[in-house]
Formats: sequence, C-alpha cells, structure tokens
Amino acid sequence: MANASGLLVIERILRDKQGIWQQIVEDRELPRLAGQMLVSSVVALAVYGAVLGSFHSVLMALTSAVKLPLLFMVTLAICLPTLYLFNLVFGARLSIRQSLSLVMVALTVTAMLALAFAPISLFFLITAPDYAFFKLLNVAILGLSALVGLRFLTGGMKVLNEHGLLAPKVAEPAVAAPAPAPAPEPVKELVAAEATTNGAAPAAGPAPVPMPVQPPTVQIPPPGFAQQHPRQRPLQPAGASTPPSMSLLYIWILLFGFVGTQLAWTLRPFFGSPDKGFSLYRDIDGNFYAEIFRTIADLF
Repeated sequence: MANASGLLVIERILRDKQGIWQQIVEDRELPRLAGQMLVSSVVALAVYGAVLGSFHSVLMALTSAVKLPLLFMVTLAICLPTLYLFNLVFGARLSIRQSLSLVMVALTVTAMLALAFAPISLFFLITAPDYAFFKLLNVAILGLSALVGLRFLTGGMKVLNEHGLLAPKVAEPAVAAPAPAPAPEPVKELVAAEATTNGAAPAAGPAPVPMPVQPPTVQIPPPGFAQQHPRQRPLQPAGASTPPSMSLLYIWILLFGFVGTQLAWTLRPFFGSPDKGFSLYRDIDGNFYAEIFRTIADLF
C-alpha cells in the first residue's frame, strides 16, 4: 500500500488514512506522494470535465477537460501561500511540503469522488438533457465532493495538532547534571576506625589501594539509526486548547471556496448553453452565486 502510485493513491488514502497522516507528520517522501496525488487529481478532473462539456459539443468537452483541472490547480496555487503564512504567523512548525501534501489529500478525495459521480451525471445527460437541471446537478455533485474532501483536510489538521505541529515549540527545561559520586575512602581508614572502636591498635602494614571508579559507558547508535527509527513527537493531551492555526483553517476553507467559485465564473463556460455557439470564455459580468439563483428560478 505504501508504494501505490497513480490513480491507486486514492485507495491508500481511503484504506490507510492514518498512515498518510503519519507520513506527513514525519515529512517522509512527501514530494513523491504529492506528485502521485497531483496526477490522479488531474486525470479524474479531466474526465469529469469532459462529461460536463459533453452537454454542448465535443469541442466543449475537450476544453472543459482542460479547464476543470486548471480551475482546481490555480485555486490551490492562489490559496496555499495564505495557509502556509497563517501557520508561520501563529507558530506552527509545518513545512511547505507538509502544507501542500495536506491540501492535496483533500483535493484528491474531491476529484476522485467527482469521478465516481461521472456515470450518474452522464446518465442524466442522456435521459434528461435539460440545461438548468444538468447544471444544478453537477454543481451539487462538485459541492458534495468538496465537502467530503474538506472533511479529510480538517481531520488531517487535527492529527497534526495532536503531534504538536500546530503549536509553537516550547523550550524544554534544563536538567541539572548529577553530582559526581564521591571517591571511596581508603580501606586503611576504615580498618583504623574499626580498631579504635574495639579498643585495639590498628595493625601495621601497607594500606590497601582503593579500586578505581569506572566511568559509565555511553552507547552510540550506529549510522542511519535515526533515519530508520524517527523519534515520535509526544501527543498533545486530550484537554489541550485549540491553537490559532486550527481555528484559522476554517477561515481559509471559506477563502478557498470564494476564490474557487469566482475563478470558475471567470473560466466559464464548462457546460455550454445550448442556445449559444462554442466559446472558450464568456464576458465577466455578474457572479457565480447570482447565476445559481437565476438557474434555480428558471428551473421552477
């Protein structure tokens, strides 16, 4: 499972979710993992985009297959620096690789769920080719898929918080070095003290030589031990307060949603209105939310 590649990475995410979070916590082989998730997300979104554009024409299907992955990747490129800087400002110790991998997990889940809904969308395209209904259906599918993906994102952030990566690093208190053990007294003094107590003179003779004290031995681990056995960070207690980075994640999710919907409105059309010819882009007038309300009104 750890070597899953391409589209199979979604199986590892769903079956071994804790293993994915642990890999992100340890910052282990994240470029490879992010590359696998990027490939799977682009392929899944391209297939789903082709289904959306099929409502109008083959040419619209091809352009939507390019524009839908572009929509998600550009939104990620715009919003990822904000998430990373949020973490830095409030003392989180996430690297840019960890932040990217965490968001890519959510994006991969979203893309794969959309791909799973593609046959249902295609079914309604064939049996009920109504433009308003088809548009609202696919907006609902993408919205539902995004909610599930964001649930993975919040779950991953909670795991990182449990490992202390979202809170500032606390300096460990200095530990005083133990006092050296006193050297043993000569055996001669012990014998003299015993003889004095018994009322007898100490016996003459050479004083015994005290045994030297052996210093404690320190075992040095072999080379490569630290890489094979990474030190686990201590888990946060159950009653620990929520760090600001975790609270600001929900604000970042809203920001991601607003940027994504506005960018989708800029890159339209994805479906292609049946009463209009093919066009790569439309004029930027109105907004995404007004169009959704207008479509609902036309449907009913």
